[in-house]
Amino acid sequence: MSVDLRISPDQIIERYLSMELVRVTERAAVSAARLRGHGNEKAADQAAVDAMRRELNRLPIDGEIVIGEGERDEAPMLFIGEKVGNKQGPKVHIAVDPLEGTTLCAKDMPGSIAVMAMAGAGSLLYAPDVYMDKIAIGPGYPQGVIDLDASPADNINALAKAKGVKPHEISTLIMDRPRHAKLIEEVRKTGCSIRLITDGDVAGVIFCTQPEKTGIDLYLGIGGAPEGVLAAAALRCVGGQMQGRLILDTEEKRVRAAGMGVKDPNKKYDMSEMASGDVIVCATGVTDGGLLSGVKFGKDVIETETIVYRSVTGTVRRIYGEHREFSKFQLD
Repeated sequence: MSVDLRISPDQIIERYLSMELVRVTERAAVSAARLRGHGNEKAADQAAVDAMRRELNRLPIDGEIVIGEGERDEAPMLFIGEKVGNKQGPKVHIAVDPLEGTTLCAKDMPGSIAVMAMAGAGSLLYAPDVYMDKIAIGPGYPQGVIDLDASPADNINALAKAKGVKPHEISTLIMDRPRHAKLIEEVRKTGCSIRLITDGDVAGVIFCTQPEKTGIDLYLGIGGAPEGVLAAAALRCVGGQMQGRLILDTEEKRVRAAGMGVKDPNKKYDMSEMASGDVIVCATGVTDGGLLSGVKFGKDVIETETIVYRSVTGTVRRIYGEHREFSKFQLD
């Protein structure tokens, strides 16, 4: 596919690449789904990575992975700094999680997805593969309702007031990890309900965008920084608020972060600092979940469900695919 380079990068992303990104996450999801329930997390993750890399390298872009599955020495994963695309198009930065919820896929549990984000160069936070403390809510609230530095009780009370409900009517999503024991205790003291998830950090934040459907008002807790950037990109597309702070608790992490351009190791990032400009986010379900249906293997067709977000227009598209060209979906 040829690209008219006289139009702006944002126009190129919209006109040429939206559906191409759908193909990227569809291929990754189908490849991983072939290994659902097999108990092999690494094999499923590698299948998704290989499929995503193949499709990315077919795109008319000069792309660089800025959020990936690790550093350069961890190849063949899609690593931070890896160049992708055929170099016949705009310079773009890309965040990927070829298989979010590897354990969910390996155990055929709900919520595993293939997800990526693309934006103009310099639009995505160049975050190291470390933990990030996060807080997020969906659209419709005044700015400043939540604050990462406030207590869980203060955030829940402020959100309840803004929503016009009592604190016990707020529902919070937290990852079920030992590190969150104190956080869970503090949230429960407010009377707020908690939904615990075992995996699915990106989807967990996205749940906040549609509380009337998902039942989730607030996301709290510590998860991956790469997932935080992907989630911030999706949240920007539909409105909402999110803050995050990198957890750089060792000298090695601080040095690595500094090498990636992080000047203040204690900086509190807001959503627009993690993902700015025109961002497109695309996610395809691997296993059935609250966000997306998983891949369905029929006798003559493979079915997929994909959601595509774009920040500039606030557009959300749900795409149901029926794929009959089986040869293009083989693992090799």
